[in-house]
Amino acid sequence: MKLYDYALSPSCYKVRLMAALIGMTLDIRPVDFHPGCEHRGPELMALNPAGSIPILEDGDLVLTESSAMLVYLAAKAAAQWLGNDTAGRAARVQQWLSFSHRLTASLGAARLHEMLLRPGNIAALREQGIAALRELEAGLVEQHIRGQRFLASDRPTIADVACFPYVALAPDGGVSLDPYPAIRLWSRAVRSLEGFIEMPGIHRLHELTPAPVLEVGEA
Repeated sequence: MKLYDYALSPSCYKVRLMAALIGMTLDIRPVDFHPGCEHRGPELMALNPAGSIPILEDGDLVLTESSAMLVYLAAKAAAQWLGNDTAGRAARVQQWLSFSHRLTASLGAARLHEMLLRPGNIAALREQGIAALRELEAGLVEQHIRGQRFLASDRPTIADVACFPYVALAPDGGVSLDPYPAIRLWSRAVRSLEGFIEMPGIHRLHELTPAPVLEVGEA
């Protein structure tokens, strides 16, 4: 199974992280996304006419959306990550997968603007990112009240993997995570999972940093 990958892409990292968490090995094919724009070259445009990465290739199957890749990897090797053991949990997973695209369009675009000088209204992107973080914080507070650490369940699912990277990298786009204790607790829970791997800008737990304390009604 081949992943066309860029090390600094949070969307690519989602797929690498998912594979690591379930113990699956991927054949990584590095792509010169910046500055080479290889993803717009003829080889990769033939695989994905949208001109984006990641691209996952498994035999005759070609996937070009990271959420679909998470579903595929989990379905092949670790179905419990799909969270479809109950109708409610399956629906919550799908809802957070859809929400993850808003994180990409706001926090991800702000990061591209700041790091790669991509055009965009940075003030509007940050405002949209903050709105998404507030929604995520509220959802995680509800989960905290239920006694659950993760987005859709008491255990991690593909929803957590889908949302984690762009949230963790929000400061790269000038959006602080300091006001969101529930998000920071959730981030620690994801980072502490067995098999967790890093990417530039996303590290394992810093043991000297105290864990945030979440008071119900704080968000």
